[in-house]
Amino acid sequence: MVGARNASAGAVKLARDFAHGLACAGFTVVSGLARGIDGVAHAGALAAGPDSGRTIGVIASGIDIAYPPEHAALQERVAVEGLLLAEQPPGTEPLARHFPTRNRIIAGLAAGTLVVEAAPRSGSLITARLAGEMGREVMAVPGSPLDPRSHGCNQLIRDGAVLVQSVDDVVELLSGFDGSPGSRFVSVFGGHKPAPRVEGEESTGSTVLPVANLLTTAPVAVDELIRQSGADAPSVQMALLELEIGGRLLRHAGGRVSLA
Repeated sequence: MVGARNASAGAVKLARDFAHGLACAGFTVVSGLARGIDGVAHAGALAAGPDSGRTIGVIASGIDIAYPPEHAALQERVAVEGLLLAEQPPGTEPLARHFPTRNRIIAGLAAGTLVVEAAPRSGSLITARLAGEMGREVMAVPGSPLDPRSHGCNQLIRDGAVLVQSVDDVVELLSGFDGSPGSRFVSVFGGHKPAPRVEGEESTGSTVLPVANLLTTAPVAVDELIRQSGADAPSVQMALLELEIGGRLLRHAGGRVSLA
């Protein structure tokens, strides 16, 4: 479960209720221990009690660093009562480049990603797209078109994510999940599954410049970029992800992208 850091009061309550209900139904709630939706998702799951589902927190820092600082007690509780995961070595402060890799772990751990509230260019949408590329279920809670914090979720639904309004909707989708998502989101964004990372493989960062050079403000299919760049699909997808985080990329329906 992911969403806005500056979430609205209604979205915060909804996320807490969803997480609590899913934990009571036996599901493990995975999130990133960030401010806003992430934090209340963990808190809601923990409130369900030890005999219910658990919660997993994936952080962008070392395992011994609490970020944000105000979540230090929550992070400790997640570590004790659930599971705390960190890819970075101990002592590592959270840097901007660590969050996309953190997001890919969140997406990969869960059978489905639920976005509760998100702006159009938020990290939550990146997590959702990664989940779609991995063949996971992608879900979103709709919001008012008058609130910019809802535009990301509404965009996801327009692009094929499953609209959910209750805990029962999520339970129904995930209870019988067999690796074949009910949403159209995977096909909309190409469905390229990231290949396992090979030890010693060249960093995908070197792909950013060639891919950027192939882009213009006119939308082009990701498959076409893969063909023209000569790079493999995971490298191109990571390059696009880095461009998107930098605010230089726009996503369009039909698996197309363009420069912002």
